[in-house]
Amino acid sequence: MKLLLATMLVAGAAHAADAGIETFNKAFSDATTHMDNAATMALWDEEGASLLPGSDAIVGKKAIGEFMDRVMQQLQGAHMKSFEMHCSGAEQSGDWASEWCDEHQVVQLGGGKPDFDGHGRMLLVLHCGADGKWRLRREMWQSMKP
Repeated sequence: MKLLLATMLVAGAAHAADAGIETFNKAFSDATTHMDNAATMALWDEEGASLLPGSDAIVGKKAIGEFMDRVMQQLQGAHMKSFEMHCSGAEQSGDWASEWCDEHQVVQLGGGKPDFDGHGRMLLVLHCGADGKWRLRREMWQSMKP
């Protein structure tokens, strides 16, 4: 009986973690779809780091936010035409998790410029805080061919 109860508790905790990661993924996808920097930054851990192709790591939530603000200034007038993100391979150990996400985004740039049509793969490392919410601690992104 004790083994059955312990198994049920572990399975319940894993399901709760999966649900929390799915909630994080939906919020991340929604924030990206709406090009909402404030909503995106709410999903980052204070000690977060982002590694983008061809650049040094951007370390710390403040630095990531400043980088995103600069990008959005350069993209004034742009809007997301479509965004798809599919995550898989989530692995969780305690209050840490990682997953792979494939994404495809089409951004209308405006000003007669052609749309940006990008495909990428991300490795996300998440940390669950004392509040029970998963936040992005590490992000590594690479461009992919369609």
